Amino acid sequence: MEQYDGEECYMQQQDDWDRDLLLDPAWEKQQRKTFTAWCNSHLRKAGTQIENIEEDFRDGLKLMLLLEVISGERLAKPERGKMRVHKISNVNKALDFIASKGVKLVSIGAEEIVDGNAKMTLGMIWTIILRFAIQDISVEETSAKEGLLLWCQRKTAPYKNVNIQNFHISWKDGLGFCALIHRHRPELIDYGKLRKDDPMTNLNTAFDVAEKYLDIPKMLDAEDIVGTARPDEKAIMTYVSSFYHAFSGAQKAETAANRICKVLAVNQENEQLMEDYERLASDLLEWIRRTIPWLENRMPENTMQAMQQKLEDFRDYRRLHKPPKVQEKCQLEINFNTLQTKLRLSNRPAFMPSEGKMVSDIINAWGNLEGAEKGYEEWLLNEIRRLERLDHLAEKFRQKATIHEAWTEGQEEVLQKHDYETASLSEIKALLKKHEAFESDLAAHQDRVEQIAAIAQELNELDYYDSPSVNARCQRICDQWDTLGALTQKRGEALQRTGKLLETIDQLYLEFAKRAAPFNNWMESAMEDLQDTFIVHTIEEIQGLSTAHEQFKATLPEADKERQAILGIHNEIAKIVQTYHVNMAGTNPYTTITPQEVNTKWDKVKQLVPQRDQALIEEHARQQNNERLRRQFANQANVIGPWIQTKMEEIGRISIEMHGTLEDQLQHLRQYEKSIVNYKPKIDQLEGDHQLIQEALIFDNKHTKYTMEHIRVGWEQLLTTIARTINEIENQILTRDAKGISQEQLNEFRASFNHFDRDHSGTLGAEEFKACLISLGFDIANDAQKRSGIMDAEDFKTCLISMGYNLGESEFSRIMSVVDPNRMGLVTFQAFIDFMSRETADTDTADQVIASFKVLAGDKNYILADELRRELPPDQAEYCIARMAPYTGPDGVPGALDYMSFSTALYGESDL
Repeated sequence: MEQYDGEECYMQQQDDWDRDLLLDPAWEKQQRKTFTAWCNSHLRKAGTQIENIEEDFRDGLKLMLLLEVISGERLAKPERGKMRVHKISNVNKALDFIASKGVKLVSIGAEEIVDGNAKMTLGMIWTIILRFAIQDISVEETSAKEGLLLWCQRKTAPYKNVNIQNFHISWKDGLGFCALIHRHRPELIDYGKLRKDDPMTNLNTAFDVAEKYLDIPKMLDAEDIVGTARPDEKAIMTYVSSFYHAFSGAQKAETAANRICKVLAVNQENEQLMEDYERLASDLLEWIRRTIPWLENRMPENTMQAMQQKLEDFRDYRRLHKPPKVQEKCQLEINFNTLQTKLRLSNRPAFMPSEGKMVSDIINAWGNLEGAEKGYEEWLLNEIRRLERLDHLAEKFRQKATIHEAWTEGQEEVLQKHDYETASLSEIKALLKKHEAFESDLAAHQDRVEQIAAIAQELNELDYYDSPSVNARCQRICDQWDTLGALTQKRGEALQRTGKLLETIDQLYLEFAKRAAPFNNWMESAMEDLQDTFIVHTIEEIQGLSTAHEQFKATLPEADKERQAILGIHNEIAKIVQTYHVNMAGTNPYTTITPQEVNTKWDKVKQLVPQRDQALIEEHARQQNNERLRRQFANQANVIGPWIQTKMEEIGRISIEMHGTLEDQLQHLRQYEKSIVNYKPKIDQLEGDHQLIQEALIFDNKHTKYTMEHIRVGWEQLLTTIARTINEIENQILTRDAKGISQEQLNEFRASFNHFDRDHSGTLGAEEFKACLISLGFDIANDAQKRSGIMDAEDFKTCLISMGYNLGESEFSRIMSVVDPNRMGLVTFQAFIDFMSRETADTDTADQVIASFKVLAGDKNYILADELRRELPPDQAEYCIARMAPYTGPDGVPGALDYMSFSTALYGESDL
């Protein structure tokens, strides 16, 4: 490496230092204070400081950190051990770096620094100050000490009683320091009131003003300078060089304006993105707010047609209204992630949406929507089943009630007759037998009445809309039944009293009546069963009904024999009447059933049997079609479901594997996304099959474990996952381009991450995270500490210190707020990489912006609107004027604006 141009100067200065190894104690004291303050003025930029100059540099860590801060370069990686050999190695790395800048260090070795040799340490710091703070000072082709002295002489030339000839006694009265400040910032010191015979006041005034307004730390004590015959030249030079850099290092107004324009442009773009996010979030939340009450409305309809319309409206919502909102939700998350990435890359604070509009709030609201949607669909299907059941029960109730009412019609009038009072003996016997047959018939109808009451009760329990009319009709039937029972009992008792006087009865009529009545009831029950509607959902159920029907048909031959026997009784009566010329006035006195009625009902039963056969055949065909629909849906669902799962796994592998550059990965993912979108027709086809299933009122499918809801959720998750993965790659590209991270560095980070991601989940546990850091060269082991499975704040701090970051509490709190914004006490891998990339990149800071504004303001603490309009583009000047608060300092003037609070607000350090 080429030696620096000032090498001979350094050698000469170092020789002077060797001859002065035995420093004057007063000079040593001044150097300690001055050099310590100078070092701290730079170390504070890294969030740390030193207390004892010869002790705090012994391990070489803060010495290397100091050189990195003042040079802007990275030194070799420090040793992490605490042994002497590690400390010597670190100090040697620092000394080698100094030597690489063209400085020959004579008689200064790493062992003396590690041993805490005060004079050698002070000499080394002086060498650093010369190289990095003084050596670059050049005035009219002079350099270093002569250039700095010439600069002081020119700046103080107009001031009386100031004669700068050296860097020791020329500064004892303090007027030289005050003159430098007044020359550049006349508003800070009233120079006319200073007296040469009051050096203490002059010196303290200059030191206090420099520290308060110029950010120059107090490196000297007025008492030491006044009390020393010849102040230490090196201490004075170090302190004066700070004034040189403070006053002559300002950039030109154009550079400052460009920086401000850049910062404001970024801020304006981010504000627009924030407004867009707020608008999209508000629209989506408002849609969810309007939709959820509709989905939560459980007001049932009274008819199947109305409920079917509700189901059709719900299908339209699923097909037409919800999919665009799914896309909006996905796009909103992508926009939010992109905005946060841009804010992080521009060193801005994270965007915090308005209350209730966080991504988590939208996810929660969407979850509530999904919950209401699922509950609404289940409710619709249950309501349809309930109405179907109600319609069936209501029809059954009407049939049984009609049959019963037809049977009871006129029975009260018959039971209330007093015909037995004038009847003959034979007529009385006939009336008695007829009454007995009626009682038998009445008992046979008891089951029907109980069935009617049971059906009415079930309709009430199922909340049938026409329950009042059902209950009224049921009550009439029950009341009439009670009346019939009472009348029957009353007439029976009367007939029994009269029957004791009667001896003759027509046995054949009685036998006919007794056999015809149950047979007639059997035929009526058979007709009811044959006309009864049925509801089945599976082939097994219809097969069960068909089997029962076949069993019923098997009983018909025996029933026909019974019919023939009953008709035979009637024929026998006719034969007796014809044979014995019996005077038969009227019909069978014991029953109203006639042979013609028996034949008519029997013919009706035989007519209903083939109709029942046809109905069962048609239902069997319908159930076969339903089974075909089930299998058709299942065949597709059993392909699409695993396909979606496979694609999800493949996307997960793509997101963690390294194949080419980020742009190659992005192109691959976009092609992958296109292939997924091309799969949409299969989903639509499955939706069509699902609609056919729902229209057929099919509620289960044993051929597949996938429901349409599973497929929809999986498809939506697949689209969201591929979009989110593409967005992550785009954000990585933004990070790489903005931070200047090379592809090799990103590959190294990703390779280490993948190596320790054992389960390929895309995340690392705490122990995996530590192992990953160690693999990258970070020694964060702490054998004395029990491993808890996570990296908490103290572990992270230890990790940073082991990497060379010696952090104060306030600086560490700031770093934790960046890498752990949710204050969970945990550090993720992505957050750690963001932090490392930010530390290694050149980004704007609030201090830089303040310094730029200070240049535009002519070193004033405030700025005027005219100055902003003169230096900045019109739109950005007006942007600043509209947002800057009025300046309230004592040196303010009308119209003064506070650019300092405005600059800190840009970086989230105060409220804008």
